Amino acid sequence: MRYVPLSFIQEGMILGKTLYGSMGEVLLRKGTPILKLYVRRMEKLGYTGVYIQDELSQDIEVQDVINEDLRMQTIKTVKNFMHLSTESSKGVQEAFSDIENLIGSIIEDISNNKDLIVNLIDLKVASNYTFYHSVNVSVLSIVMGVALNLPPKDLYYLGLASLLHDIGKIFTPKEILDKPGTLTKEEFEIIQQHAQNGYTYIKEKFTTHAKTYVGILQHHERFDGTGYPEGKKGKDISLFGRIIAITDVYDALTSDRTYRKGVLPSEGMEYIMGAGGTLFDPDLVKVFVSKIAPYPVGTCVQLSNGLVGIVAENNFSYFLRPKVKIIRNNNDYVEPYIMDLKESNLNVTIVGVADVLKQDITLNAV
Repeated sequence: MRYVPLSFIQEGMILGKTLYGSMGEVLLRKGTPILKLYVRRMEKLGYTGVYIQDELSQDIEVQDVINEDLRMQTIKTVKNFMHLSTESSKGVQEAFSDIENLIGSIIEDISNNKDLIVNLIDLKVASNYTFYHSVNVSVLSIVMGVALNLPPKDLYYLGLASLLHDIGKIFTPKEILDKPGTLTKEEFEIIQQHAQNGYTYIKEKFTTHAKTYVGILQHHERFDGTGYPEGKKGKDISLFGRIIAITDVYDALTSDRTYRKGVLPSEGMEYIMGAGGTLFDPDLVKVFVSKIAPYPVGTCVQLSNGLVGIVAENNFSYFLRPKVKIIRNNNDYVEPYIMDLKESNLNVTIVGVADVLKQDITLNAV
């Protein structure tokens, strides 16, 4: 399968991954032929692209780091927990227990796939951004925790802190959270309160380890001391705070928001790498970039020698040099073959991302 932006979807293409609606219901199942009216529905929900199955990519499989059913169940549970928290409902304690149980399942899935490089082109429903984002940040944080060989209890506390890192936003006015334009100084100061508000809420209402509370509090602290709410610096920031700072920013950068379009995974990775030692712990940045694919499997790419292909497999420890299924030489289609960019005799690099169609190619320089 391969990833195709909605603007390049053609009627009759076959859906490669199941899509879900705003309530977590199945919208379109994998294997469904795509119709124009389906594309309009996807656009309204905020999808910007989908995976398709076709002859060009029939032997390329995108492996999920956690089970898709588990992911959707967690998204719905986080949404329910935040809703009940807003209403101060008695059912919120039960919802918190559900979250605790799901964290264990996520850790199990990730631990069973600990050698898997995360191929994240996320398919989000725009209205549910906060809930999708919370789950993505938790998955990415646990992936880092596993790579750091954290003990099981710490993985659990990290998973909980990262899943609930934005819980304080339930106390932020919706008109500020969803504002499409630039925030005023006063509005930004209100947004900044969510870290402290989330810490206070979880600590007062729910019993868990102090590491979880502090991870929620410190996820906007920055390694150079420019973060909030306390302006902590370097290793004075908790390990959980330093981990979530990276995963939170990466997923936010690569997601479409009301005020801007998300960047490519490779651009998000470049930002994280460039901020190592200033905004982020440089040692943790090294761990992060070793586990997250800047060019996810299924991405169409342009090579420095004019060839165009689809990323077929990522090479562990060679994250910028994946295996690519070559399908075009400049404007001419060729008999598909695999090129492994990590081979020492190849002086070839990825220079851009390509949207490959039967009749045309559109390049977006990275």
